[in-house]
Amino acid sequence: MQESIEQYMQTVGLQARKASRVLAGASTQTKNNALSAIYTALQNSETAILAANQVDMTKAHNNNLDSALLDRLELTPTRFKGMLQGLKDVIGLTDPIGEITDMAFRPSGIQLGKMRVPLGVVGMIYESRPNVTLEAASLALKSGNAIILRGGSEALESNQAIAEAIQHGLKAAGVPEHAVQVINTADRAAVGQLITMSEYVDVIVPRGGKGLIERITNDARVPVIKHLDGNCHVFVEAQADLQKALPIALNAKTHRYGVCNAMETLLVDDNVAEEFLPRIAELYAEKKVELRGCAVTQRILGSSVIAATEEDWYTEYLGPILAVKVVSGLDEAIEHINKYGSHHTDSIITENFSLARQFLARVDSSSVMINASTRFADGFEYGLGAEIGISTDKIHARGPVGLEGLTSQKWVVFGDGQIRQ
Repeated sequence: MQESIEQYMQTVGLQARKASRVLAGASTQTKNNALSAIYTALQNSETAILAANQVDMTKAHNNNLDSALLDRLELTPTRFKGMLQGLKDVIGLTDPIGEITDMAFRPSGIQLGKMRVPLGVVGMIYESRPNVTLEAASLALKSGNAIILRGGSEALESNQAIAEAIQHGLKAAGVPEHAVQVINTADRAAVGQLITMSEYVDVIVPRGGKGLIERITNDARVPVIKHLDGNCHVFVEAQADLQKALPIALNAKTHRYGVCNAMETLLVDDNVAEEFLPRIAELYAEKKVELRGCAVTQRILGSSVIAATEEDWYTEYLGPILAVKVVSGLDEAIEHINKYGSHHTDSIITENFSLARQFLARVDSSSVMINASTRFADGFEYGLGAEIGISTDKIHARGPVGLEGLTSQKWVVFGDGQIRQ
């Protein structure tokens, strides 16, 4: 079986590499036509895709998947419309491929610049969310990349149904059908092959739980774009407008629990803690959010708050649990975020512009916000159309990864007979 998986993955890799070479030279119109054809195919397949998702949901319930994974797995008609809107947005985005920048003449007479080009073949490994299948495929196609998609076993039926519609659209548009390939096996050996096929795959993007991403990072022989977890913070500073802070802190935690940009720790300046904490705790109680707080938080809010442990400050709950800590000023808040956070997304609520600028400069995260919910850290909200993932690394891409994150640059030289003297 191991040999057959290896042979299958080698075939998938070779097909992706061939398709990538065609896509690298495809015009914007050709790529948009393919995406439009996929849009039509998805519209025509909505009933079948939602039915396939229900099969996955039934299996997931029977297998006692936790609520966060169930939330990520479910495709409602509203979420399906959101998928289509994301695809439409990608079609409308400016094609970065072929853009030449930084042109300059050198003393030799040559003209030098940089041209944006595709990465080549993207390998995507993800759990639960079937909408990622379309988001990743659309971004890869628009940026001239071929993509190999390997979803989780819990979403196998949903992903295969979406893949069938994508393949139909590619064929209708005359684009190589192997530009988008969805691995048709849940065998984990396929992942092991994908992340080591450096001759065919140029970058790996894992999306899922911390265990999956750690495994990919440790075992891959191909560069990885990733974030391990989303331990996001909101800091209510002493000069915050509490009428802004209340809805932001509520939204950041309760808008959706099972997402990487949900707030997991609330930091409150000790100058406003006595006023703010009882008001926000009342709102969290209505949402049945469990609070785990420091000693000061417990003193202010009473026995309803569980004592926070050291581990709580590190934890991404992905559920209705929130760590709360009272801090003494900006420096302590920033120190806490940089120590315990995951460098994903952190926000300050304040009316003091100088302190806000310090927060922006000193918090070492891929997205840093002023007076806004961490839930905005998302490719769609950032105007990227969609995202293939979020990166907390500092090299190549950081934050939500859209079209530009799936490209590179190469030097281009324009001459008129010059030779080097």
